[in-house]
Amino acid sequence: MSKPEKSRLTVEEEEEDDPSRLPVIRVAGDGRCLFRAVVYGACLRSGDPSPTLSKQKQLADDLRNKVVDEFIKRRAKTEWFLEGDFGTYTKQMRKSHTWGGEPELLMCSHVLRMPIRVVMQEGKKNGGMKVIADYGQEYGNECPIQVLYHDYGHYDVLKTSPISNPSHS
Repeated sequence: MSKPEKSRLTVEEEEEDDPSRLPVIRVAGDGRCLFRAVVYGACLRSGDPSPTLSKQKQLADDLRNKVVDEFIKRRAKTEWFLEGDFGTYTKQMRKSHTWGGEPELLMCSHVLRMPIRVVMQEGKKNGGMKVIADYGQEYGNECPIQVLYHDYGHYDVLKTSPISNPSHS
């Protein structure tokens, strides 16, 4: 009996399960890096062309506003985990220079109806990465948008393969 060969799909799945094997795509650190990284990842996941810097900015600002709208729509379920006054928080979050974090990643997954995985480097020497959060698993686990969180508050995106049969269109 011979060993079964690994299919190309299996190799791609293995790479996606090991974020340290994925190339890092840098995004601008202009206060909207989380939203830039997520929209860039959504384009990759959908098989769309990589967005230009100006298109990233436009898509990121659009996503930011939709995220705030989603907070408002889900106020009864989200108000408790936001810092400070809800109205002040949502007003501040609409501003392009305001940094996003975990609450915004959760709302991004709902707005886009896509899973989002957050990874972080695990030690400077080995170059490995570890998954620190998964959002939107109710939208499936296949080919999540993968963003890399740097401990100084910046997000980049990891280059993943397009989903084989996108169901969000």
